[in-house]
Amino acid sequence: MSDSPGRRQLLQMALGLAFAGVPALAEAAVTAARLARADGGSRLTIAVNSATRWSLRATTRPARLVLSLPGTTWRGPARLGAAGLVRGARWDNANKRLLIDLAGPVSVQAEEGGRQLAVHVTPGTQPGFARLARGTIAEGRLGGAAAASSLPLVVLDPGHGGKDPGTIGVNGTLEKRITLAAALELKRQLEAGGRCRVALTRGRDAFVSLDGRVEFARKREAALFVSLHADSAPGARGASVYTLSDRASDALSARLAQTQNRADAAGGLRLPDVSPEVERILYSLVRQETKVGSARMARFVVDSLGRSVTLLPNTHRQASFAVLKAPDVPSVLVEMGFLSDRRDEAALNRAAHRALLARSMTRAIHGWLAQHHAGMIHAG
Repeated sequence: MSDSPGRRQLLQMALGLAFAGVPALAEAAVTAARLARADGGSRLTIAVNSATRWSLRATTRPARLVLSLPGTTWRGPARLGAAGLVRGARWDNANKRLLIDLAGPVSVQAEEGGRQLAVHVTPGTQPGFARLARGTIAEGRLGGAAAASSLPLVVLDPGHGGKDPGTIGVNGTLEKRITLAAALELKRQLEAGGRCRVALTRGRDAFVSLDGRVEFARKREAALFVSLHADSAPGARGASVYTLSDRASDALSARLAQTQNRADAAGGLRLPDVSPEVERILYSLVRQETKVGSARMARFVVDSLGRSVTLLPNTHRQASFAVLKAPDVPSVLVEMGFLSDRRDEAALNRAAHRALLARSMTRAIHGWLAQHHAGMIHAG
């Protein structure tokens, strides 16, 4: 089908609805850039004239660091000469990024200071560098801290609560207590990172309906919804992540969804005053964009958790969880482990293990936010 002007306008309208509230960035410019040897490695320093976001990633083929500066004008040298572990760097104006070619595997640390960013490159190992290349190394905002109200909102949903204890572990652990403790630790780590706002669907031992949890996120125009659970399934062990599908990917996912669902999400997607036919098209486009965002988040979660904890085989699964049914908020449900397994139950009762899970989840959420933001810049 040809991409007619009317079809393009509908897509643009749907994208605008799906991502309403994403703040526009002021135009900024890199005014200086320097690459030099430092401490047995290399140090890249850039300066900007006003607030701008940045993210740093790595690739293994070729061995390279990629510093993305969306919406930024480059006024520094077009190329930077070799220094230490860096063969050189060049500005890719089409994609608004600095390509930093490396002599081999490295370790990386990035530091912000007002309107200046410093990237320290030191010797590293091949396995360590390969891990760096699996996600975003670091990201932030130069030119001063972003106003709190302009940061994206992440809603954390501790499963169960109040009259609904959830699963009861083999040694008597209540799922509702584990999910709340894990959510509070994840909230603490995310807020310490300063890259998003965080809200909890419940901050105490209280019952919240499934549709109430969904509406909590939608009314606040959340950028992301993450529901935390620790269920029961004979023989199952390890963390896993679920996204919405009308058809479950396997029998275990179907059983878990059936256990969790107590109510369905309400409709209410805000659409412009258009005909029912156009409304259906817009609704479908928004749902599809949300589905893509949810699947992307699931990939970040699997990769990040896989570095730290035991995973359930076929880690990303799908089922019809009611709590994931917001049509306009990318959503995932994370099973942190199974209380029916003595090893998982013992681990989830340890604060240190919950902190480890939170660090992995924080890394995944930061990576998702960086990629999601870059996608919005590109779409605009």
